[in-house]
Amino acid sequence: QNVQVPVCPLCNVPIPVQRGEVPDVVVGAHMDKDCKYNPAQQKQKIFTNKCLKPGCRRKEIMKVVCEQCGGNFCIKHRHPLDHECRGSSCPISKA
Repeated sequence: QNVQVPVCPLCNVPIPVQRGEVPDVVVGAHMDKDCKYNPAQQKQKIFTNKCLKPGCRRKEIMKVVCEQCGGNFCIKHRHPLDHECRGSSCPISKA
């Protein structure tokens, strides 16, 4: 049997609906009483990867790791020549 279970749009928890109940009403009641939605979670910082170049304060969503030194840098300083890379004897020149 193909049964669909509604999901709370705020907390993404499946809401069980008994036979004869209207899913919209049950989900609405969940949102009013039992929902564990935390608005503070939505405002978590996503730019957490700080650039290691001295003096740079930029942060990126994803890590941008230098293949030569293994350091994490912002998009602007990702190239070895842009962060004075000391990871290998000679950095690759920019194309």
